[in-house]
Amino acid sequence: MKRRELLTAGAAAALAGCAGEQVDCGPGVAGESFTWKLVTTWPPNFPGLGTGVNRLAEMIGKASGGRLKIKVYAAGELVPAFEVFDTVRSGTAEMGHGSAYYWKGKSEAAQFFTAIPFGMSAMEMNGWLYNGGGLELYRELYAGFGLVPFPAGNTGVQMGGWFNREINSMADLQGLKMRIPGLGGEVLRRAGGTPVNLPGADIFTALQTGSIDATEWIGPYNDVAFGLHKAARYYYYPGWQEPGPVLECTVNKEAYESLPEDLQAIIQIACSATNDQMTAEFVARNAQSLAQLRTEGEVEFRSFPPEVLTQLRTLTDEVIAELVAGDPVAAKVYASWSAYRDRAQDWTALSEQAMLNTRP
Repeated sequence: MKRRELLTAGAAAALAGCAGEQVDCGPGVAGESFTWKLVTTWPPNFPGLGTGVNRLAEMIGKASGGRLKIKVYAAGELVPAFEVFDTVRSGTAEMGHGSAYYWKGKSEAAQFFTAIPFGMSAMEMNGWLYNGGGLELYRELYAGFGLVPFPAGNTGVQMGGWFNREINSMADLQGLKMRIPGLGGEVLRRAGGTPVNLPGADIFTALQTGSIDATEWIGPYNDVAFGLHKAARYYYYPGWQEPGPVLECTVNKEAYESLPEDLQAIIQIACSATNDQMTAEFVARNAQSLAQLRTEGEVEFRSFPPEVLTQLRTLTDEVIAELVAGDPVAAKVYASWSAYRDRAQDWTALSEQAMLNTRP
């Protein structure tokens, strides 16, 4: 809270200073206006994700007094969903919103900045990024691509996914075609399944037509919005693959550095606020949509068998060990991530987890 108060105060002071003629506001010109494009990996106005980006752009516009206007382009409106990274990198758009694990083809280490199977919760990820050295590593990695990343959302723990077959043992994962990105997808591959990486807008049709057998997406809030409950019968939990996935706002580094310092601060503050607000929205709306699914009565909620989760954890350890052994950058990031996780989970066990265990 103190960090955010200081940032807010700093931005306000910068705004006030730039109104005067004797203040150096950084590389930009005091009072100069900018119009930027923001491309996303999400469908237009998609609840939580797309609408959160719209609020981010609106917040920046209002806080800057209209000096920084952001035009949002959803997936497919300017570029396809999975071209966001390169579009911002090239400067065709100045900003992007998505998930770092979509860019593992650029750097395997990027996946650690979204979610690791059986990894940290949303609060723990925020702790690592803001107070555990994670954000510094994040920016160090993206600087090589001419980008500045900001945490800008988190869905909280997700569901395990929608399945058109029961999962009673590891044998049921053999040959399973499932939409699942990131390291979770590689774990599924090791388990004998076939991971498929699809943008959100394509998931329902793929599941309904049988081109995939299962999909993970997010949770009840967004899954109901896509109508996934009409395309699959079994809804599995927990979301072992994404326990606290971070969403990112990327900014073209050259464009960012061309801004006056007050506008840079406004982007930082707006992303931080979006990070908090989106998580809160998912907690509230997932609960509401879960009640809807239970009332409709056609969805069968299933927990993954303990032996399946145990085997998936073992495969996760193998995947990570091989990744860090062959990639020095991934090894550096993972060393920081795992050290923080080990510290955080001890406190989590005595605080959040212990408290939740007391609930009736």
